[in-house]
Amino acid sequence: MRIFQLGYPGAMGGANTECWHTVKLWRQAGWDVTLIPTWAQDPSMRAKLDAIGVETVEVERVKIGEPASARKPTLQEVPGLPGSIVVGMCNSKAISAFDELRALGCRIVWVNCMTFIDKDGPEHRSLIDNGPADAYVFQSEFQRGILEPRYRAYGYDEEQGFLVRGAFDFDDFPFRPRTHTKTGEFVVGKLARPDADKWAANHWAVLGGIPHQERRALCMGWNEATEQKCGKPPSWAECLPPQGVSVQKFLARCHCLLQLNGGAKENWPRVGLEAMAAGVPIIAPNRWGWREMIQHGKTGFLADTDAEAAYYAAYLAYNETSRLQMAQVARTHVKQLTTPMSLSHHWQAVFDYCTSRGPYVKPDLRI
Repeated sequence: MRIFQLGYPGAMGGANTECWHTVKLWRQAGWDVTLIPTWAQDPSMRAKLDAIGVETVEVERVKIGEPASARKPTLQEVPGLPGSIVVGMCNSKAISAFDELRALGCRIVWVNCMTFIDKDGPEHRSLIDNGPADAYVFQSEFQRGILEPRYRAYGYDEEQGFLVRGAFDFDDFPFRPRTHTKTGEFVVGKLARPDADKWAANHWAVLGGIPHQERRALCMGWNEATEQKCGKPPSWAECLPPQGVSVQKFLARCHCLLQLNGGAKENWPRVGLEAMAAGVPIIAPNRWGWREMIQHGKTGFLADTDAEAAYYAAYLAYNETSRLQMAQVARTHVKQLTTPMSLSHHWQAVFDYCTSRGPYVKPDLRI
């Protein structure tokens, strides 16, 4: 079986890294994979994909009067693409190609990593113009519960939806919890892209309320927009720009993560998987997809209030044995959530469903 993926992996952002880990999972399952980039490629990522046997085919739209020898192929000219399964993962440029893919008889799988449909965005316009994709992948039941009612208005049927947790490769995140003494510095991390919805306006107030004399903060994803939302960092905080260091190096400096945000209803937060795999206990809101990822008090903490979040951070600072035990249990838990054999089985169900469907017929949505 050959799978086509519209889009390309990258080093920053949940969807970018999930794309990379998903492609590795597909290759481990023995499936042929071709990637069609919709943005600039990272040469180092291209080398990794080449190493595991993933083909990359660059395409472009034909310009009038341009000779065939001077251009890249169009989607119609990609070998094997007509009639195949095509996956788009949280990628607006992939959505813009859905009409062409329909014309080629492709079966489309859409993976929305968010919990919303932008009413002015390409997904909403595509739903209106092209109807739903052939199959939808949700990473959490919370996300499914939010999006399915909205997709139904455009002809979506529940049988088209599949729960497939995000693929995760443990080789990328070795277990290296940072040890701590009661009198030493205790580093509370926060990792997110510089999106206002990912950062709480009272970020510094919450961290400042952690009752530990040597409390320190380490943040990555900081820029002018982040500072405008949260305010100037205090003297006990260090703020790094997006990709200031690798995620692995960032986590190696943290004793825990406190992942409060400013409005984003988290679906299946990739930073949670990364932290738990690396041995960094996580404190998150007792809401959204976090509830499906974290077992409260066992693999992390789910806080109902900001005061609770600060309390749980202090608890970890003063209870080293419990903190390290939580880190170990959390890593085992993530392994269970992301077992490659189980995830491959779920993806196979998605692909089998797509191949069993006949040609798409747009429903009449007129009332």
